Amino acid sequence: MKYLPLNPALFINNRKRFVKQLLPNSIAIFVSNDEWPANGDAIHRFKQNSDLYWLSGIEQEDSMVILYPDNTDKKYREVLVLVRPNELKEKWNGKRLREEEARKISGIETILWLDSLDALLQVWVHLADHIYLDTNENDRKAVAVRTREYRFVDEMKAQYPLHQFHRAAKILKELRGVKTKEEVDVIQQAIDITENTFRRLLKFIKPGVFEYEIEAEIFHSFLSQRATGEAYGSIIASGDRARTLHYVSNNQECKDGELILMDFGAEYGGYNADLTRTVPVNGKFSKRQKEVYNACLHLHNYAKGLLKPGITIADYSEMVGEEATQQFIKIGLLTKSDVKNEDSENRAYRKYLYHGISHHLGVDVHDLGTRTAPITAGMVFTVEPGIYIEEEQMGVRIENNIWITKNGNIDLMKNIPMTVTEIESLMKK
Repeated sequence: MKYLPLNPALFINNRKRFVKQLLPNSIAIFVSNDEWPANGDAIHRFKQNSDLYWLSGIEQEDSMVILYPDNTDKKYREVLVLVRPNELKEKWNGKRLREEEARKISGIETILWLDSLDALLQVWVHLADHIYLDTNENDRKAVAVRTREYRFVDEMKAQYPLHQFHRAAKILKELRGVKTKEEVDVIQQAIDITENTFRRLLKFIKPGVFEYEIEAEIFHSFLSQRATGEAYGSIIASGDRARTLHYVSNNQECKDGELILMDFGAEYGGYNADLTRTVPVNGKFSKRQKEVYNACLHLHNYAKGLLKPGITIADYSEMVGEEATQQFIKIGLLTKSDVKNEDSENRAYRKYLYHGISHHLGVDVHDLGTRTAPITAGMVFTVEPGIYIEEEQMGVRIENNIWITKNGNIDLMKNIPMTVTEIESLMKK
């Protein structure tokens, strides 16, 4: 790992939260992600199953976490399974975790090797009344292949057809949506790295620079601050390309007079930041750019003020849409007639703001969490309204990460420059 070791109490606490939700005499089994093949004999960089990481902090392939809180043998109530280190493989692919290293990361005392698991696992499953297995229940998922956790479900159901199987993901969606203070502290570290990077970019951006040069500066800054890397592919979209929400080509020249929308964030300790800022390439907003930007900033602050325990995402989005309508009338994008005659299923403001305002943030950038039940204290959301004007070849988005608490919202990105004055002042330097 590039990042400094996290306190294993984070993962110990996560496991405690999870097992409290299990039925009596239940065993829960989590498997790591596949290693994905690329071309030839290459594989893509390994990315751990988010649920397994959330429970253990282990990022190594061929790993398992087994939780059986009612096991009669206390030492097997929490088990971490690892692939046995192999001297020849380590010469090619690098060192694998030893038992003591894994204990320090996860806080799990009992470590087993994968090649010795089967006999023990069979005994535990025979003793248990319920089996919890994990699948990907992220509402945004779009996976065409049958991944490892689904293959493991098939194997377990074939081997133990009379057992009662349950969805671990249903529990995890509720738990992962509500962050502990320890989790938010790690998110804040990812945000601080992202802030330093943004401030660096304000001194770097100028007419004639290419989008990929800015992307390179981001990656360099992240790694130099011990981040794992990017939380997601950085969006560096100058000019009209800012209207493409997931623009990742990042291959065009940034020209004088254009705005550049930058959507990027660091990953640190398995947790993510998600920042968007829109700045003038030449360091000075035009009168119209400033007008549109300030309308977007108003929407950002308005939305941030609405996020609080008790509101639903649906009601929240509707209220932001109402405010967006008024702002778009003020800056000349809509008329009162447009609003009066709008389609209730496709509101007029949607021509200029065609995405959601917020999503959960955590181990995944689009993290697990309820999208229908009321918001509760402990959740971390992005707030990211945008204004996209095809006729003016302009796109503006402003995004911060917000922690919902009982005593009010905490803007985890409050120190990152956001106003026109702040941005212009720093770009002058």
